[in-house]
Amino acid sequence: METPHSAASEIAISALRERAPLAFDLAAQFKANGFRLALVGGPVRDALLNRLGNDLDFTTDARPEDTKKILKKWADDVWDVGIKFGTIGAKKSDSTIEVTTYRADSYEADSRKPEVNFGDNIEGDLLRRDFTVNAMAIELTTDKPEFIDPHNGVTDLLRKILRTPTKPQLSFSDDPLRMLRAARFAAQLNFAIEDDVLNAMKEMADRLSIISAERIRDEFAKTLLSDNPRIGITILVDTGLCEKFLPEIPKLRLEIDEHHHHKDVYEHSLTVLEQSIALEHRLGGKNLISRLAALLHDIGKPKTRALIPGGGVSFHHHEVVGSRLTKERLKKLRFDHHIVEEVSQLVFLHLRFHGYGDGAWTDSAVRRYVRDAGDLLTHLHVLTRADCTTRNLKKAERLANHYDDLENRIQTLMEQEELLKIRPDLDGHAIMQLLGVPAGPIIGKAYEYLLELRLEHGPLGTERAEQELKNWWTKNQS
Repeated sequence: METPHSAASEIAISALRERAPLAFDLAAQFKANGFRLALVGGPVRDALLNRLGNDLDFTTDARPEDTKKILKKWADDVWDVGIKFGTIGAKKSDSTIEVTTYRADSYEADSRKPEVNFGDNIEGDLLRRDFTVNAMAIELTTDKPEFIDPHNGVTDLLRKILRTPTKPQLSFSDDPLRMLRAARFAAQLNFAIEDDVLNAMKEMADRLSIISAERIRDEFAKTLLSDNPRIGITILVDTGLCEKFLPEIPKLRLEIDEHHHHKDVYEHSLTVLEQSIALEHRLGGKNLISRLAALLHDIGKPKTRALIPGGGVSFHHHEVVGSRLTKERLKKLRFDHHIVEEVSQLVFLHLRFHGYGDGAWTDSAVRRYVRDAGDLLTHLHVLTRADCTTRNLKKAERLANHYDDLENRIQTLMEQEELLKIRPDLDGHAIMQLLGVPAGPIIGKAYEYLLELRLEHGPLGTERAEQELKNWWTKNQS
């Protein structure tokens, strides 16, 4: 009778032979040099889930320098940026490979970096893995490939549960980032987290303070880019982990009383995120900037919340406050400069459409909308449409129709004018020549004046632009 483990073994090895046969060739190189090599962790899990990709992780008893020598003879390209952690990276054909010496390291109580200790056997290496579903291996240097699963990862994979190989408190003490990885895997795989693990995450949330902002950022970004980020974000908020690195999200859970009703801002933000994801085909696929903007667009509301006499709540200028908070938080998480700027700009602009609520857009208003959005225009289209979460179907339909009209107006003007490259009809050199003055602040003011005319009236033509500039100059000289 076939057991789950024997069936899993056949499935995983078969998937490896079909999708990554070079793994067996690499194993032969290690075996010829007297070393062992096993596929390990995520790729084994993904092979069982029929989602094995081109990123392959291996573990070996060879020391890093020996691994590097073997890979240099075999791979197309080799890098050793992780050599102090026992990892050598390589590229072979379409596959990216990482080979790591058996590890048995851990974190000191207040250290941000692990103390690296190389192990002597694969069992010890698997014991230090984050979750049982990632603590499986396929030994490739034995006579016949051997499936290794000392912690019943196959069973947990079938149960769709995340469990740690050791006690969760010990695992999370060794590397607190694993708590964020639990949320990420839950979102990516649609798995539940075992109660003991979840409780440990709540108890040990403060331990996250020893982890660098960059590692936290990367793990959170992977969660956000998963197929179901709501699962991961909910776990992060419910366990208190989110409070440690992105406290603006749990703060969206505003108190609601019977006299001052308002939309559940936290739930609204998650819905906007999901609706944004449904529209991101317009951006070419998964988009981190769009998802961050959707999640963070209302984080200015807690600071701007004001109760209206007689009932109701206002959040005046929450887009301005939210943009500032977004910029500060993303900087602290060490996001790239362009991501910080673009996400904060989208948060700042997310209400712009609603300033024209009746749908009566003038050409001037359309030009300014496009000018302010700049290269983020499609991102703003996605965010604005996703921001409609009303259950009132007539209101939702009306807003959608108004935005359809806006996009149509933009398209029409795009065909008539270069909306994405709006410039005055005269450049700086022409302005200096006409006014007879050198470069300086006055030329900048003249340029801004002509730009405003261009936004308001469209292309003026050189003759009219020159006359308008002369009139402006005469007025400002008097």
